[in-house]
Amino acid sequence: MERTTAVGMAMLAASMLIAGCAPRSAPAAPSPVAAVRAARTPIAGARQLVLVTTASWDSTSGTLRRFERDVAGSPWRPVGSAIPIVVGQTGLAWDDAAGMGAPGEPVKREGDGKSPAGAFPLDTAFGFSTRQMVPWIRLPYVQLRESTECVDDVRSVHYNTIVDRTTVPVMDWTSAERMRQIDQYTFGVHVGYNAPPKAGRGSCIFLHVWAGPTSVTAGCTAMELSALQEVMRWLAPERGPMIVQLPNEALARARAQWSLP
Repeated sequence: MERTTAVGMAMLAASMLIAGCAPRSAPAAPSPVAAVRAARTPIAGARQLVLVTTASWDSTSGTLRRFERDVAGSPWRPVGSAIPIVVGQTGLAWDDAAGMGAPGEPVKREGDGKSPAGAFPLDTAFGFSTRQMVPWIRLPYVQLRESTECVDDVRSVHYNTIVDRTTVPVMDWTSAERMRQIDQYTFGVHVGYNAPPKAGRGSCIFLHVWAGPTSVTAGCTAMELSALQEVMRWLAPERGPMIVQLPNEALARARAQWSLP
C-alpha cells in the first residue's frame, strides 16, 4: 500500500527507546579512493542495504536481498537468503530527486500505483504490538492506534505524514490511511521517500506484510510476515540502513554510480 515521512514517524517515535547493538571493534579503513567514491553515492553512509529488484518497470513482483559492510567504502557482504516481494500494482517509477531517470522512464506521482525507485532510508518500524512486546526490533518503533493515520491528501499541511488525529488541532485532510485497520500493517517499516514532503510526489511508502505472492500494493513493497520480521530483526539504526529499489535495467546503470553490490 502506498502512503509517510521520516519527520512524521520520528515525531511519533520521539519518546520511544531504541535498542542498539553491542559495539564492534573497528575494522581496517577503506582506501582513500574508495572512501571518496562512496561519499558521492546516496548510500554513502549506509552499512546495511536492502536491495529490491524487479524484472522491468512494469513488473509487480521481484526479489529482496540484504547486504552489510563494516565501514563506508568497504565491500558489501550478502546476508541471508533472497526474499520474494511484491510492489505497486503498476510497477516502479523513479524518485525525481534521484536524477537518474532516462527518457521515457516513469516518474513517481501520487496515486499512480507505483513503488518509488531510488535510494531511501529505513528509519522507523511500526506495528499493532506494544513496544514491550517487540524487544527484538532495534529501529525506533511506533505502535499503531485507532487514531493513527497517514495523510495522502496533497492539499493538507500533513501530507505524507503519520499523525494521531486526536492530537492534531485542525484536521485539514479528506483522505488518509487509517493504519490500524489495515491487516497488512501488523508489522512494517517506514521508507523515507519524499521527505521533506512535496505535494503530489507520492506518500505513505512502507515495507509491510503482503496479501499473498500474487498480490500487489498501491506503492509499497510487501513480503511474507516471517520474512518481514527477519528483515526487521536485522535492521539497526546505528548502521544507517537504506533501501534501493530498481528494475534490472536501471540497476545496471546505478550499480557503478552508487557502488551497489
